[in-house]
Amino acid sequence: MSCWKALSAIVTTIVLSGSLAVAQTAQSDADEGASAKKPLIRKLGTIDCDLVETTPIVFHDRLYRFEYVRAKYQPNTTGDSYFRFIDVASGEPTPSFAVGYHLGSAMVEGDTVYVTGTNTWGGQRVEIFASKDLKHWDTFNALNLPGFGIYNTSMWRAGDKYVLMFEIGKPSEEAGAAFTARFATSADLKHWELTPPECNWTKIHYSAPHALRYLDGFFYVFYLHSHNGYEMRVVRSRDLIHWELSPLNPVLRASEDDKKIANPKLTAAQRERIAKARNLNNSDLDLCEFQGKVVIYYSWGDQQGIEHLAEAVFDGTLEELLRGFFPQ
Repeated sequence: MSCWKALSAIVTTIVLSGSLAVAQTAQSDADEGASAKKPLIRKLGTIDCDLVETTPIVFHDRLYRFEYVRAKYQPNTTGDSYFRFIDVASGEPTPSFAVGYHLGSAMVEGDTVYVTGTNTWGGQRVEIFASKDLKHWDTFNALNLPGFGIYNTSMWRAGDKYVLMFEIGKPSEEAGAAFTARFATSADLKHWELTPPECNWTKIHYSAPHALRYLDGFFYVFYLHSHNGYEMRVVRSRDLIHWELSPLNPVLRASEDDKKIANPKLTAAQRERIAKARNLNNSDLDLCEFQGKVVIYYSWGDQQGIEHLAEAVFDGTLEELLRGFFPQ
């Protein structure tokens, strides 16, 4: 299967070539000047420690936070990783599932919640878990790619198809400068076909992908870029080959607002840790629209294992946020 054909010309398309590095540098220099024009994302502060990959979803008109609970998460006494959801209003967790799986993300389609995850850290398989009640889960394989090293995943509907974005660190001929977004497509969420290797973002430099969205013929990828630490940026494409950088990047970068306390249940020890933590990173952004706002979760810390989960909000719709980063 080939990638989607471009439906119209992109105003500012950056082809994956040596010129991309120059464009990235020029954009970095312009970041500060563009910041006043970009969509306003308000950081609300930290809600937990040692949680990273999370996804907000709306299911049966309630806001949930999908969480990948790592083995090192202090309240986790099981000795293994697992997935769960948190009812944000009540704080109550759902029963855990997908024990031993990693780096999950979630999507709602109709009356079903779908969760993707890898069989191991840097594994070759992507599994999909499906549930209509967040208690009972069906499981089926989406990808099995020997020789690949797969990490974060994100899945979204694009017209009459579904697209699965998955982050790869190997093989080198596919990943280039790890980490790189690759893509697969499906008509039914069960049978997946890998797109050609030229469908990627990007083999040229570190560009760890995290969240995929789709609007009006464009695929939007929120990814981690190495610049004065690590910051979240956004890029879009009509065909998954030719990409347009937002002129208003970054979406998020490290700031003192990350250390605000947004969860009153954090202990004194956690608050002290947050206050003293080294912060050079905003990463692993994911988002959803809920009650007229965009709820955003992201991680901050030192990008070396000391990580914190924080919340932010955009006062508008998801469509307004996506369009806002690509003004005409």
